[in-house]
Amino acid sequence: MAGRINDDDVKAVRDAVPIDAVVSEYLQLRSAGGGNLKGLCPFHDEKSPSFQVSPAKGLFHCFGCQEGGDTIAFVMKIDHLSFSETVERLAGKAGITLRYEEGGYNPGHQRGERIRLIEAHKAAAEFYAEQLDGAEAEIGRAFLAERGFDQAAARHFGVGYSPAGWDHLTRYLRGKGFTDKELLVSGLAQESRRNPIDRFRGRLMWPIRDVGGDVVGFGARKLRDDDNGPKYLNTPETPIYKKSQVLYGIDLAKKDIAKSSRAVVVEGYTDVMACHLAGITTAIATCGTAFGGDHIKILRRLLMDNGSARVIFTFDGDAAGQKAALRAFEDDQKFAAETYIAIAPDGMDPCELRLAKGDEAVADLVEPRTPLFEFALRQIVGRYDLETPAGRAAALDEAAPIVARIKNVASQHEVAVQLAGMLGILDTQFVVKRVAQLARWARDRGGRGPAPARHAPSGESAAAPVVLSGPALNLRSPAHRTERELLKLALQYPALVSPAFDAYGADEFTAPPYAAVRRTIADAGGAEQGVHDAAEYLARVRDAAPDDTVRALVTELAVEVIHGRTVDETYAGDHLVQVRLRAVDRRIRDVQGSLTRLGGQGDPERFAAVQNELWVLQQYAQSLRNRGADAL
Repeated sequence: MAGRINDDDVKAVRDAVPIDAVVSEYLQLRSAGGGNLKGLCPFHDEKSPSFQVSPAKGLFHCFGCQEGGDTIAFVMKIDHLSFSETVERLAGKAGITLRYEEGGYNPGHQRGERIRLIEAHKAAAEFYAEQLDGAEAEIGRAFLAERGFDQAAARHFGVGYSPAGWDHLTRYLRGKGFTDKELLVSGLAQESRRNPIDRFRGRLMWPIRDVGGDVVGFGARKLRDDDNGPKYLNTPETPIYKKSQVLYGIDLAKKDIAKSSRAVVVEGYTDVMACHLAGITTAIATCGTAFGGDHIKILRRLLMDNGSARVIFTFDGDAAGQKAALRAFEDDQKFAAETYIAIAPDGMDPCELRLAKGDEAVADLVEPRTPLFEFALRQIVGRYDLETPAGRAAALDEAAPIVARIKNVASQHEVAVQLAGMLGILDTQFVVKRVAQLARWARDRGGRGPAPARHAPSGESAAAPVVLSGPALNLRSPAHRTERELLKLALQYPALVSPAFDAYGADEFTAPPYAAVRRTIADAGGAEQGVHDAAEYLARVRDAAPDDTVRALVTELAVEVIHGRTVDETYAGDHLVQVRLRAVDRRIRDVQGSLTRLGGQGDPERFAAVQNELWVLQQYAQSLRNRGADAL
């Protein structure tokens, strides 16, 4: 087994790789106030962003599904890596050489499966790209040239060539230290009667990268007539390649998709290339499968579902293209973005259009024109004879349920009016009422009652209940609100509450989950530890948590926005005083109860001691009210 990674090196990796830079590779982030960023959570479906990132603290937390942690935890979760695999991957990006303890380290055999498969694909992509310059690949270069792509374009997209022999790549990767098992699992090789052979032979190769930029598969285009395989051959499903979860070109397009709130979905690799070279740098394509729900999740996180977002589908004008468009419309309501369809003249795809009419024609093609719902409705209505009452009624029966699925009520009404016009039904209100009735029935059938309540922080959307030990948190309670805010200050601005905070006992926090966080901070050495090294302090507090539940709450409090307009010593002092004063008042009530029980019949010395304690507490409470934080 490989030795454990040196703790100092793990810390160096955490410090060297900003969490916002890593998270931004997977979703769009925008300001959430207080120096935090927010986006749509990649770990669960949501309509409004509840996923927050704190670059200053190196932490993320989702207020919807409660996932949270640091940069390493994020990459582990999103890419399904082990701890060591994640540290190795981030160290590679940061240029940090890792040291291993408790034994030697053999990088060729000890690294995790995903890391090894990614490295194999990277090496394969480099191999294929080099082969494209060879004599055998002339047929591949000619294919590209015929479609308007020169060598510079091929290099930009990493296009390569797989030699026609049986095992050129297999022998090359063996020489790099990869095992036959790794080559078979990766999909780069396949079984034969004796030894593994190359899966792709004599084909033009497109590397398929995930949203983080790692090569996870290939698309291979047939070039020769004697090749009996399919026109396009893709990598099979592997531990790192799921065709329903990848989009070709997403690594190149993601920044411009997020920046412009616009994505163009085309049908093939050459269409993506043509669009990008024509200046449409938001173009992406599916990889041998229909555009579906998992693809939508990727785009939604980049588009942030704001009202100005646009998704434009380009499909061939033939029957297959129209069928693909209707299939895309079935998922249309999963977007908050407006969806459109673009069909090139004469049924040309973007690659053909660029060759025939140039870059401007491609740019003009993808300008939004026909809303996808309108195209879908026209395809449905076009199948019926609208000259007859029966035909119009049948068309309405098929089209109305589609309009009823539009979630925005105002849009639904407007489209219903358009549908009446398409059908030639003069009584517009009849169509509008029919659509509204279907929508109401759909809601009633699908309704399962209100979602369970969650006491979310102010400004955050409610989601699944938070399971924490002890009674449920009640953020309508002034005491719980104040305790929560003080813990946030202790985690985020320890200098403002130190050293007073470290003298507070866990029993001064009335909510058991908050008392657990207070104990965790104490176990980590106290808030004063964070005055000198905030990032290390937070890491120590999270490590000191007794279980994942408390650790998740620590992360949540470390990321959540503080509600004060001005976060300064005065604000911190007010919360220190409020928590302490409530604790003193509770103790005063307890002591008063003891005096009442003692009455005049108990031990006079005991009675006097309790009476004296009451007097001291009352004086302290009065001092806190009069002098505030100065009395602490």
